[in-house]
Amino acid sequence: MSLAVDRLTVEARARQTRGESADAIYRAIALALARRGIWGNMLLDVGCGAGRLWPFVCDRFATYIGVDVIPYEQFPKGAIFRVADLDAEGVPLPDRSADVVVAAETIEHLENPRAFMRELVRVTKADGWIVVTTPNQLALLSMMTLFVKGRFNAFQDVQYPAHITALLPIDLQRIAEESAVTGIAIEYTEEGRIPLTGRHYPARLARLLPQALSDNVLLLGKRNVG
Repeated sequence: MSLAVDRLTVEARARQTRGESADAIYRAIALALARRGIWGNMLLDVGCGAGRLWPFVCDRFATYIGVDVIPYEQFPKGAIFRVADLDAEGVPLPDRSADVVVAAETIEHLENPRAFMRELVRVTKADGWIVVTTPNQLALLSMMTLFVKGRFNAFQDVQYPAHITALLPIDLQRIAEESAVTGIAIEYTEEGRIPLTGRHYPARLARLLPQALSDNVLLLGKRNVG
């Protein structure tokens, strides 16, 4: 297959998502940062899509840089955009560039999650923070879909080939530990769709059972200062 055809395939996969994720994911990232008092000069959003994370965290950072395979018209004005095919090349920034590096709903699109995590660590400043989110395979909806259809809910035919790598929370943790991420925490969006409906669980119930009733999971940790 030619490089031109490969590029078209990558771009088509990217456009399947329309460059955006659920607001619950962005809110969960913002809340996780706020709870820890995390702020800084630069936030790097790897797999940024249309840059919809920025309004949720713009009060905590001076600079926002987004990286993705294609630009979207909705990308925030005044923000910085860099093009990169994350399966074929690294993040186009120097080592230890960003105070916080976020990859929201990106790792499931990539062929090599371990290489990707190492790249996120590379561009994070010493003692800086890394945040990764992905579909929660342990959610009740996902487990029921696996039982009935033999595949996780976010990895059905309609999501393929955009979603290609399904990871459990323990997989995220192991990959992060192998990549010298410390102080790891696993959290959940506390928002999930009720099976066979278009409705979501009541917020109070989702807070009580976050792993089972959240559609997405977050990993947070710090780059080892060594």
